[in-house]
Amino acid sequence: MAKHEITEEQKLELEKIFGRARAAEKIIETYDQERVDRMCRCVAWAAGNPRDFDRLCKMGVEESGAGDWAGRFGKRHKILGVLRDALRQKSVGPIEVIPEKGIVRYGKPAGVITSLIPMTNPELTPIVTAIYALKARDVVVFSPHPRTKKTTYEVVEKMRQGLRAIGEPEDFLLCITDVNMAVVAEAMKMCDLIMATGGPAMTKAAHSSGKPAYCSGAGNATMIFDETTDVEEAARNTRISKTSDYGSGCSADGNLVIYGGIYDAMVKQLQKEGGYLATDEQREMLKKAMWDDEGHRRVETVAVSPQKLCKAAGFDIPEDRKFVMVVGDGIGKEHLFSGEKLTTLLALYRYEGAFENALKMMDEIYKVGGRGHSCGIYSFNDEHINALALRAPVTRVMVRQPQSKANAGSANNGMPMTSSMGCGTWGGNQVSENIALKHYMNSTWVAKPIMTDIPSEAVLFGEFFDPENRKGD
Repeated sequence: MAKHEITEEQKLELEKIFGRARAAEKIIETYDQERVDRMCRCVAWAAGNPRDFDRLCKMGVEESGAGDWAGRFGKRHKILGVLRDALRQKSVGPIEVIPEKGIVRYGKPAGVITSLIPMTNPELTPIVTAIYALKARDVVVFSPHPRTKKTTYEVVEKMRQGLRAIGEPEDFLLCITDVNMAVVAEAMKMCDLIMATGGPAMTKAAHSSGKPAYCSGAGNATMIFDETTDVEEAARNTRISKTSDYGSGCSADGNLVIYGGIYDAMVKQLQKEGGYLATDEQREMLKKAMWDDEGHRRVETVAVSPQKLCKAAGFDIPEDRKFVMVVGDGIGKEHLFSGEKLTTLLALYRYEGAFENALKMMDEIYKVGGRGHSCGIYSFNDEHINALALRAPVTRVMVRQPQSKANAGSANNGMPMTSSMGCGTWGGNQVSENIALKHYMNSTWVAKPIMTDIPSEAVLFGEFFDPENRKGD
């Protein structure tokens, strides 16, 4: 049998799973708001309580060989934030009323969701998806990444146990066990909606499935430090963002574009925060350890400690160093450090003169990769912040915040909490916002008659209106 064909046994498993999902769908669609809210709390605690989530994070890191146990557990705040956002919204019956327009919107389930789980978040993403899906009265079939299928299955099983304990059908949440690309492709054809959190290949497959799909795009987070930067705050936030889960996330800082007048002070402060500044020779050694001769990222150095990264490159660094910095050797496809790194390394770039020069460097970096995802700025100059927002081809701009802790929502900003981030048409996605509850729902709009609302033609056409231009006899 060809490598990408599905076996009869795999087909049979999928048919059974989706048969159970369709049966469960008929039950959950009848639930009221109080009941779905109770289930959301139940599954969030069942898999996201501190003791079990800590164990699941360790399991995910050990199974994948990537990431940092402590950093992974630090993402638990997203569970709290997602649950907060979900519980504050209505999803059953009338969920929005606009009296002046005579409009009432009713929330309806999307149906059965196929959720593709990334290797880098095998424990967090299923919980986030389950909260939003149950809130919307959807049923989810989880499709784990092959490298972390045991972890994801265990997470889903914990949530199923939680549902069972309160007398609810556990088949509201199901998990595929025998998974490969052929199985994933078939699973995407059998659902009503796809939630795909992962890289470009996953996004392409989801959009080619013939079913509606919400996907995430690739990252290459770039941060601009202008002359008003609070150096200590910026360095601390950079360390927090870059070291979280060993830089595994698409949101982790990748490129720092620093104003020349504060460049030396910024580098010195980053070193105080645990940064190791590689020499030019070491930069070339790191390049060979991170990319092969064809420019493909080597998986063995993805999301690893700075010590392990440098050892793979052929040199050692002190144990107290938390991340590695290299001076960028240029920007462009041929300059690999200007692309996404996905590990505990970031590239430094220096700009001089007007802020426009920083924007030009930012423009060139996003031509390399990461369009649509996110960038940030350390500035107290609103004109600079506005200029970046107008110019950057990204969905999110974080101001004076640790990028990987902020752009998916935090307790300190108003971004919707999520573990999946749409990147707009820039990133090959259909939405340019954080994927949250509203994306898990259908809506029924009820419109009642209102007073006639149509301005005169003179108002509508403005300067182009000609009152002498009338219909002929």
